[in-house]
Amino acid sequence: MRSGVTGRRRPWEVAEWRLSNWGVGSWEWGLRTEDWASEINIWFWERSVGVGEVTDSKAGTLQITFTVMDPYTKHHQNRKNSLFYLLLVLAAAHLLSRKLYLDGDETVRVKKVADLPLRFRSDGTFKILQVADMHYGIGKVTRCRDVLSSEFDFCSDLNTTQFLERIIRAENPDFIAFTGDNIFGSSTPDAAESLSKAFGPAMESGIPWAAVLGNHDHESSMNREELMSFMSLMDYSVSQINPSFDGLTRTTKGGVTTKIDGFGNYNIKVYGAPGSTMANSSILNLFFLDSGGRAFYQGFRTYEGIRESQLNWLQGQKQDPLNPSEDIPLSKPPALAFFHIPIPEIPQLWYKKIVGQFQEAVACPRVNSGALKTFVSMGDVKAVFMGHDHTNDFCGNLDGIWFCYGGGFGYHAYGKPGWPRRARIIMAELKKGKNSWMGVERIKTWKRLDDKKLSKIDEQILWDQRLSR
Repeated sequence: MRSGVTGRRRPWEVAEWRLSNWGVGSWEWGLRTEDWASEINIWFWERSVGVGEVTDSKAGTLQITFTVMDPYTKHHQNRKNSLFYLLLVLAAAHLLSRKLYLDGDETVRVKKVADLPLRFRSDGTFKILQVADMHYGIGKVTRCRDVLSSEFDFCSDLNTTQFLERIIRAENPDFIAFTGDNIFGSSTPDAAESLSKAFGPAMESGIPWAAVLGNHDHESSMNREELMSFMSLMDYSVSQINPSFDGLTRTTKGGVTTKIDGFGNYNIKVYGAPGSTMANSSILNLFFLDSGGRAFYQGFRTYEGIRESQLNWLQGQKQDPLNPSEDIPLSKPPALAFFHIPIPEIPQLWYKKIVGQFQEAVACPRVNSGALKTFVSMGDVKAVFMGHDHTNDFCGNLDGIWFCYGGGFGYHAYGKPGWPRRARIIMAELKKGKNSWMGVERIKTWKRLDDKKLSKIDEQILWDQRLSR
């Protein structure tokens, strides 16, 4: 047996492998590097491991698919040879998954995978922490914005990290949703390093998390596709670059097939409480959408927003109807949506009753793609959570759907002196049946401030199944 590894690169920080097939094994790594891609060849006697798709550009995402090629696949093999080769592949995969040394001191680390599917707790609750606008730079040397000198002796990105650690410990969420501008691209030369630091507390907690992009994340060394690819490969992340291939394209009436716009459009399903009659059913859907970056429209600088192809994909999502039981009718499970840039109707909430503070003009797209109309027509979207306008932290109702700002979280982001950074919590609660937990009965929310007491404010009910009949 001979093996050889060639290449020069920095430590690879994210990896995952998968072994499949009988007799002919394959495994796949998603790798992060900041050097140019290089070839890796490993040989098992007459069986070679070939390099599949490799993409890399500076701080991009490198993905290599290794496939064990069998010279006898065109002929019938006896079971003994197949088993022998399979054992070799299994042994190699085991060793490589633990530690693969490159250039003597560089290693590949296996991605830590979240415990899926997401599901409600045995007490009938599911808690989400929304983190909006971290605007992470490069760490200790990245200074804070809009804080009083009396508040901190020294303030940096580390204050953002400490806030995230505190809120995770205090609330112990089941899931964390990062709603864009996770890093401030113009403040970092290395997007991958900043993302690793920004999401560090989430990864260390072991809590499943997902993210979408804002309008600043891509202003560093990665484009939007590379960012989503990298985030999808981080520990405990359930982020997706886009829907699976089947949902990636759509066919119009004219027969023209188009791709979905953006990167980071996906649906995460949350299942019922363990041991309940709904344990194997999806009873809450979490829709994540890419609201894009900057754009120009008729000579004016604006934002891309959510586009028609994304709304078409969203409407095409198949929902598992809830099983009728007791007094719960057959219906689609409720859904929540998460994205960064507000839709064009949000300024109307200035004239309506809100919960929270409306302190700055809404920065939204000039072009209305019909997102609100789509959400209303779907019937299952009960609340939407967004960011972008850091000193707005209110919830307001448009056509029966609540739209809620997360409030500025990060200390390198602009804010308001004397106005604490904050996070939003969303809690879904199940209906208690005679013998088991049933479907979602109530969704409520509140905010936590980054003060000495992590003050809890503005608790409200967003949706109650008993009141929606």
